[in-house]
Amino acid sequence: MSATPPPAPRVLSGIQPSGALHIGNYFGAIVQHIALQDRYPGQAYYFIADYHALTTLRDPARLRENVFDAAVTYLSLGLDPARSLLFRQSDIPEVHELAWLLACVTGMGLMERSTSYKDKIAQGIKPSAGLFNYPLLMAADILIYDGTLVPVGKDQLQHVEFAQDMATYLNEAYAGDGPPLLVRPEAILGTAPIVPGSDGRKMSKSYGNLIPLFESGKKLRKLVGQIVTDSTPLGQPLHPDTCNVYGLLKLFADEAEQAQIAGWYRAGARDGQPFGYGHAKMLLADKIDAHFAPARARREHLLQHPDEVEAVLRDSAARARPLARATIDRCRRAVGLT
Repeated sequence: MSATPPPAPRVLSGIQPSGALHIGNYFGAIVQHIALQDRYPGQAYYFIADYHALTTLRDPARLRENVFDAAVTYLSLGLDPARSLLFRQSDIPEVHELAWLLACVTGMGLMERSTSYKDKIAQGIKPSAGLFNYPLLMAADILIYDGTLVPVGKDQLQHVEFAQDMATYLNEAYAGDGPPLLVRPEAILGTAPIVPGSDGRKMSKSYGNLIPLFESGKKLRKLVGQIVTDSTPLGQPLHPDTCNVYGLLKLFADEAEQAQIAGWYRAGARDGQPFGYGHAKMLLADKIDAHFAPARARREHLLQHPDEVEAVLRDSAARARPLARATIDRCRRAVGLT
C-alpha cells in the first residue's frame, strides 16, 4: 500500500486595512502574495485584518472603507479568487475561540516580549488589552486554517515564532501521544527591498512620505517632484547609489535598464544632453504611471461594481470557514468542551 501523501502547503497572511496602500506595501508584500498564489494555487489564504484594526481605529465608517479599499487593491493588482482566498477576518468568528484557548496555555512572559506591542506604545498608541493580546489573535489567525507557510518580513518574524510556541503549548497540554491539534507554521522570509519614501526614510504612512499606488497624472508628478535630492547642478555627475529617486527607479526597471540609468547619472548626461534629478523624477513618474495603469483600470471597474468585491469576500469566507470550524471542533473535544 502506498503512503499517504503529505497535505499541500497552505499559505496564510493578513492585510492591515489601514488606508490607501502605497508603493512600499506593493513591493514589500503584495508582489509576494500574488506570486505565492501561482506557486500554491488554491492554498493561498489572505484575510483583511479588521479585528486587528480595532486596536487603533475608532471610526466605523472609515474601517469599512479601508476594508473595501484593501480588497479592491488586491483584486486590481492580480489576486485571483480562483487561485486564492481573500476574506474579512471578522467573517470567521471561530478565530476568537482559538485565541482564548491559546491564551489559557500561554505564559505572560512570552506576551511581554512582544516587540510589536512595545513599538506601538513607543509611537504613542494607548496600551489597551486588545493591543497587548494582539499576538494571540495573530497566532489564531494562522493556526485556525492549518497555515503552514507565512510570508513575513524580518520585523514580523516574531509573530510566526509566537504562533509556533503557542501551537506547541496547546499540543503539549492536550494532544498527548495523538496527532497534534495545531499545525506548526513556518515563516517565508521575503526578499523585498527597502522602498524609500519621498524623504529618504522607509516609505510609511506614519512618516507621511508615501506615493499611493493608484496616483497618476499631475498629482503623481507633484508627489515624485517632492522626493528629496541633493543640490548637484544639472549636467554634473550624480551618485545613483545614494539617490532616493534612483532607489525607486530600480524597482521598475530590469537589470539592463538599471545599468543604463545609472550610466546617465554618473555621466550627468543622456544622449548628449544634460541629465539631472528633474529628468530622473520625470522618468520615475512615467514608469509608475505605466506600471499601474492596467491595475488602475481594473480598480475603476471594481469601484463601480462593489457587489463583485463583496461576492469575492463572502465566497472566500464560505470556503475558509469549514477549515476553521474543523480546527475548533477538534480543539474543543481535546480540552473537554462539548
